[in-house]
This record gives sequence, structure tokens and C-alpha cells, in this order.
Amino acid sequence: MAQPITMPKFGQTVEEATIVKWHKQEGDAVRKGDVLFEIETDKAVLETESYFDGTLLKIVVPAGQTVPVAATVGVIGEPGEDVPKELLAAPAVPKPAVPPGPPAVAPKAGSAVPAAAAPAARGAAPVPAAPAAEAAGRFKISPRARALANRCAIDPAAVRGTGPGGRVVERDVREYLKAKGYERLRISPAAKGLARREGVNLLSVAGTGDAGRIVLADVRRAVAEKPRAMSKMRQVIAERLTHSFTSTPHFYVTVSADMTELLAYRAQLKAEGLVYSVTDFILEAVVLSLQEYPAVNSVTDGRTVTWHGKVHLGVAVSVEDGLVVPVVFNADDLTMRELNETAGALARRAREGKLLPDEMKGSTFTVSNMGMMDVENFTAIINPGESAILAVSSTVPTPAVADGAVVVRSIMKMTLSADHRIVDGAVAAQFVNAVKTKLEDLGLWKSLT
Repeated sequence: MAQPITMPKFGQTVEEATIVKWHKQEGDAVRKGDVLFEIETDKAVLETESYFDGTLLKIVVPAGQTVPVAATVGVIGEPGEDVPKELLAAPAVPKPAVPPGPPAVAPKAGSAVPAAAAPAARGAAPVPAAPAAEAAGRFKISPRARALANRCAIDPAAVRGTGPGGRVVERDVREYLKAKGYERLRISPAAKGLARREGVNLLSVAGTGDAGRIVLADVRRAVAEKPRAMSKMRQVIAERLTHSFTSTPHFYVTVSADMTELLAYRAQLKAEGLVYSVTDFILEAVVLSLQEYPAVNSVTDGRTVTWHGKVHLGVAVSVEDGLVVPVVFNADDLTMRELNETAGALARRAREGKLLPDEMKGSTFTVSNMGMMDVENFTAIINPGESAILAVSSTVPTPAVADGAVVVRSIMKMTLSADHRIVDGAVAAQFVNAVKTKLEDLGLWKSLT
């Protein structure tokens, strides 16, 4: 029996998703648990598995299309089975919240009403409706003119049309090419072929070959420079962080932690079979410090302050084409080992694209660690819904004074970005120094590990 494949609902807030790639094609055998396709929500790219054994009979929604959750995107059944017609109907594409085009403007008082809008007199012949505004502004070009523009790899939109209704005809394209000196261009056949395939306007390409010849490398550069649509993830990152940075008064406090003894202790633990990352110690130090300074684990809308009774720790993870922040919920209830296992599992699933949207929301504080990227210092933008974020840099061998002598110590800088509406400078300094003090307290780590 044919079974519909529906767009899954990943998380309570996800109402639609885009199919990025189908892993199976029509006619392919499918087993329960096989990855059928990848989808992109506003938070992540996720894999969708099959719930059935059978054959992929039909792909209803191709890659690149956005549809609502629960919409039928494909059909699985027995080989050669007929697909019910009701399953083949393509789901409605979600409509934009704001309709395109400018809003209608009411006529001013006393102004004349256009004749086309006035009611027709009784018995008068109906007045034909005026063409739609978008139709009047539509670019019109003859097939012969378009074919010539394609052969020459130029954009015909810049050509002034002299045909009926402003239509661009072949003569217009030829005159345009002549005016632009197209015949003087020296273009390699390979470059012209690539320009045609990729829609590159050769008139905008500067040649770097002999005597200004346009070569393949020039067109490849033009292709790479073409505007590309941002992924949903990047669009959401841009929107959220722009809003945070422009609406939240950020200020920054930086301290340097001496990690020398902790790194030696970590190496000792590793030799004993207990593997902890530097991030694990940082996360634990942050959790303990947040319990001491509740203002840093709070949020404000500018009028009220909400304190979070639990620590839901966001851990920034770099993924392809973006950054995600999986959340360790109730981190204050976890042991050091449990925190290590939970954060590690979330980071792995994030890089594999298997996080659920609900696992990436609800954080009360975030740690962004770029220590593995050879970064001496950086600042981070506060995640919406939080009052601060800790940016952790690389541990660097640094000359330091100890007992009156200059020695080399392993120094790591940390910068707290805080919302000045709720966190004062003194509190921010106390918090980040509390994290520093804990990282340098070897006795604390011996008691926790």
C-alpha cells in the first residue's frame, strides 16, 4: 500500500521547511531508517529517515522547495504500484506575510475618482480592466533577440526596446552590442561557453589574458562573485544578531587566566584514562559562577527583569555555513562527567546535522570557545534572551612574572559581553574573575573529577 512521506515537524516553533537534497531517487529501494532527504529549517539542516520499507514511487516536492510541516513530499510503496492521485497534489507554497507591491492609497478628499474605478452607468458597456501593474512593467523580448543575447552571453535587460510596447527585438540587441563595442572583445571559446551556462554578462567581465582577452579564469571569478542567496540558517543568524547588537547595550570585560597547572592536571587525567577537554573545565567554572551571580543568568526587555532559576548552558558550535548553539539543560544539576558527556554528544550531533530545533533554544547563558582556532582575543554578540556571553580565546605561552622572576605560563584570555541594562561593570568583572579563579584552583578540579 502506498504510504505518504510527510514533512516532519522538528520542534514546536517550526511551521515550514525547505528540502535541500533528496538522498533517494524515484525507483530506489528504501529500507526503514534510510535517510530519504535533508531539510533546512531556520535553525539547522537535518536528515529525515524513512518509516517504511519499499520503493520511492514519487517525489512530490523537489529539492529547493519550501512547504509546510505535515505536507506530503513523496510516496513509498511496492514496485510498480499506482500512486493515489490525492497524494500527487503539490502542497501549497507558504504565502509571504506581507503581500508584494505598495499598499493601495485612498484618494484624497475632493480628488477626482479615476473613471476606471467609478461604477458603470446602467446599460453602459463594461469598461475593460486595466492590465496589472506588474504586467505593464514586465520585461518583453522577442525569441530571436533573446537567442542572440544568449549566444553572446550578455544581459538583455539593459537593452532599450523599440518594438511594440517597448519589446526588445533582434535589431535592438545588435545595435546595443555595436554601441558597447562587443565585436572588439576577445573572448576564448571556453570562457564564452561558461558565461552562457552560468548567466554571466561578458560585458561586465574584465579580461586578464593577452591584450585583454577574456579567459576562463575571468569568467570563473565572475561566477564566484555573483550574489548568492543566504541559507535560512545564515538569514536567521544575521537577523537575530543584528537585532541583538543594535538593541542591546553591549560592554566588555576581559581577564587572563593562568591555565598552566590545569593543563598539567588535565594531561595527568588523560594518562589515567579520564579524558576532559579544556571546554569541559570552562563550562563547569561558568556554571558554578552563574549560581553565584544570578544577574548574569537573567534577561531583561528594558522594563522587567526575569531571573532564571536553572542554568541552561548554550555551547556555540561551528558547523558548515553557520553557527549553532545546542543547549545543556539544567547544567547546574550535572556532575563534571555528566556535563562532559552531554556537551560532547550535543556538539557531535550538531556537526552531523542531527540536532532538533528544540535542542537549540532556551539557553540562559552561552559560551563561545575559539581556543582551538589560534585566536588571542575576541568578543561575541549576546544571544537574544540572555544577558551575557563568554568568549574564550586560545591558550598562549606568555612571559609572566612569578616570585620575582620572568617565566613562561599558559595564558588564556576570556571576554564577557554583557547587557549593560541589567549587568553593571562591577558585577561583570566579579563574574568573569570568578570564572578565572575557579580555572586556576587546582583543588577544586581534584574534588570534581
